Amino acid sequence: MATNSSNGEYQTTTKPPPTPSPLRNSKFFQSNMRILVTGGAGFIGSHLVDKLMENEKNEVIVADNYFTGSKDNLKKWIGHPRFELIRHDVTEPLLIEVDQIYHLACPASPIFYKYNPVKTIKTNVIGTLNMLGLAKRVGARILLTSTSEVYGDPLVHPQPESYWGNVNPIGVRSCYDEGKRVAETLMFDYHRQHGIEIRIARIFNTYGPRMNIDDGRVVSNFIAQALRDEPLTVQKPGTQTRSFCYVSDMVDGLIRLMEGENTGPINIGNPGEFTMIELAENVKELINPDVEIKMVENTPDDPRQRKPDITKAKELLGWEPKVKLRDGLPLMEEDFRLRLGVPKKK
Repeated sequence: MATNSSNGEYQTTTKPPPTPSPLRNSKFFQSNMRILVTGGAGFIGSHLVDKLMENEKNEVIVADNYFTGSKDNLKKWIGHPRFELIRHDVTEPLLIEVDQIYHLACPASPIFYKYNPVKTIKTNVIGTLNMLGLAKRVGARILLTSTSEVYGDPLVHPQPESYWGNVNPIGVRSCYDEGKRVAETLMFDYHRQHGIEIRIARIFNTYGPRMNIDDGRVVSNFIAQALRDEPLTVQKPGTQTRSFCYVSDMVDGLIRLMEGENTGPINIGNPGEFTMIELAENVKELINPDVEIKMVENTPDDPRQRKPDITKAKELLGWEPKVKLRDGLPLMEEDFRLRLGVPKKK
């Protein structure tokens, strides 16, 4: 079996993939698709669960240790006959029967992964090893949510999947960047050596309802500051760029990748690029025109530019983002107002 990997090389597997559960091919009994979502109580994970649960043929199992996720994000599914929630840390093995694994578990905001860098690298490396072991045992297809951070502070702009990156291996963010790079390596090694069906998504900045309010990411920071009448703190120089993908577009891309025939890695993100000053001005205009914008010192290893090349996602998945930043920000504002208890001014 040969599949085309995205740096143009052919990846050959030495073994055929493991056979899935015999129920998959049963003539008389059409079983549901059993889907495990690790990190399913988190921001993107919970939106993915919502989408998967819309299909009556899906049974969804969430494994989450609530390090950064919250049960609150899943409250509408608790008690549903096709839904199961397990408090589980992926750094410990998990023995269950499933057909697909969406492996999202990992602290993904700088505040959390700098707070516990060792935990972050363990989740990326041992967690991914455990999930691949599970996929191998039960013949499941596994999707890893990798990250644009694998490109580091890129010297190529925008970043195609064939770019190998420019990453500091010993910096304060390395536990996340290098952890995800190792996770990708593990995915391809299990694919080549054991025939595991793999999918790798490199996801770029994502925003939307259910983001942690004080998670240190720029969109949630600005919205929370605007709602609290605090100055919007833009890290110097303010000309660094990011591209922001609304969470519903991201979930659509992940599902298309899982259901398609390409291993990836495939970039999933919104190529609309904004400087931090532009983002702050948008938030100010849409949410609270009275706040000031204040420049503060930057954190180390902060990439100057981030913008996905999504040619592959368009060609191979028929995917591109639909929600514009100016349409997505008010949806997130509404969610943050509810959680912060800040009513809209009349």
